[in-house]
Amino acid sequence: MATYIWVGNFTEQGMRTIKDTTKRADAIKGAAQKFGVTLKDMYWTMGQYDLVGIFEAKDAESMSAFELTVGLAGNLSGQTLRAFNKDEMNAVLGKVG
Repeated sequence: MATYIWVGNFTEQGMRTIKDTTKRADAIKGAAQKFGVTLKDMYWTMGQYDLVGIFEAKDAESMSAFELTVGLAGNLSGQTLRAFNKDEMNAVLGKVG
């Protein structure tokens, strides 16, 4: 399973319904499973981003389809980073040069 870190912000719509944000996180966790994606953890943050999510997915296509579906609700905007653990990074480095 690949790890993805999602960083995002509330949209205007998301801010109007901010009191439901933890309920929406629970709904996102359930929706993720339909795409073969697992929400490992969600953090509400201060600073440049309002939220940080840690996800695992079998492939980028599954993660992308999930994200697009969540985006349709209009509460969040963000970006996704593919994250590599130490073993994965060592495999990448083994292919360098």
